[in-house]
Amino acid sequence: MYTLEKSKQAFQEAKVYMPGGVNSPVRSYRSVGSEPPFISSASGDRIYDIDGNEYIDYVLSWGPMILGHAKSEVVAALQEAVLRGTSYGAPTLLETEVAKKIQAFMPHMEMVRMVNSGTEATMSALRVARGVTGRDKIVKFIGCYHGHSDCLLVKAGSGLATFGVPDSPGVPASVAADTITLPYNDIEAVRELFAAQGDTIAAVIVEPVAGNMGCVPPVEGFLETLRAVTSEHKSILIFDEVMCGFRASAGGAQKKYGIVPDLTCLGKIVGGGLPMAVFGGRRDLMSQVAPQGPIYQAGTLSGNPVAMTAGLATLTLLQQDPTVFKRVEAATVKLCEGLVERAKKHNIPVQVQYVGSMFTLFFTDKPVRNFEDASACNMEQFKKFFHYNLSHGIYYAPSQYESNFLSMCHIPQDIEKTLEVADEAFAELAKDLKA
Repeated sequence: MYTLEKSKQAFQEAKVYMPGGVNSPVRSYRSVGSEPPFISSASGDRIYDIDGNEYIDYVLSWGPMILGHAKSEVVAALQEAVLRGTSYGAPTLLETEVAKKIQAFMPHMEMVRMVNSGTEATMSALRVARGVTGRDKIVKFIGCYHGHSDCLLVKAGSGLATFGVPDSPGVPASVAADTITLPYNDIEAVRELFAAQGDTIAAVIVEPVAGNMGCVPPVEGFLETLRAVTSEHKSILIFDEVMCGFRASAGGAQKKYGIVPDLTCLGKIVGGGLPMAVFGGRRDLMSQVAPQGPIYQAGTLSGNPVAMTAGLATLTLLQQDPTVFKRVEAATVKLCEGLVERAKKHNIPVQVQYVGSMFTLFFTDKPVRNFEDASACNMEQFKKFFHYNLSHGIYYAPSQYESNFLSMCHIPQDIEKTLEVADEAFAELAKDLKA
């Protein structure tokens, strides 16, 4: 019988010591109105909680574990690495090797800088953009999350383009005011903004495949328009591929869609599950970063040997077997098509959107193209679907606004079991509709 008694007790204790009992808000399960299972271990595509429950994991640490949890080659490399020391605060050969691997997958990242989180990567890329252009204004898109630095924690107002207002206490209004928000996938809004203010904009930052309002792919012409207007006005185009890098394709969204950004931010998979991220791009831009240039950025643990070892081992395995991407994407397609079929069987309107090996199940009868569409989905149906799956051993992201992921360890039997549980969950939703 499924129970979370130990996890509930652990959560109550955690809330005494940490805000909301967690170190990142979505882990609290507040959006689905429950308390989270506390995880004790993971292996392959399975994750286990302290109550003894086993789940097929589609969160995968929010994306990094494309090889599956505790991949033997990565674990062995880490075991050797920690014996040599965990941090030096000094250059190592590992950093250059990781940079070479990254460039092999994304050749337009001519120079890179290692950091410790996606927030650091996006914050630093924007600093480079502002430094080289001498401009302050940046453009982001509603529903795209780029970390919790001050200038990116803004919400949208009305109209096609609005200056940001702080979306969190503690963010100075003067900082947020230089952030302009636009609807994702709105080509005309982009053109109108740049026609009016293009020469004052330092950068456009975008998730080329949105993952933080659920998986939302770019509409045809959207990324091409961003590339065209930023080039015309000498603004910097930044692709935040922290999530979709190595997920949209082996070369990220930029390879899949054939768009070359000026700067790219990577994280998650590139660190092999350890705290690591990267920003980089054109050599002339990255040459402006200290100590080669005047734009300052630093980090005591940046490039530490343990994170570099995990990243290098992961990227090496992906490079040695490029079929991993095709196999994981094929499994994703099979799962997503199966979810659509089973929802249709029970007359439950859904949209299952996926790109590469990331996907989201939206409870709506219309395609989701932006945050407004995502917000209009049936959240109550999502909650019920989520809880049924969790109690039957399927571990999805606990929010309609998040992406799910597959790994090379998700074998056909796992997909079939997942679809069987989904069928039961849709049947339960259908009963609710009839009641």
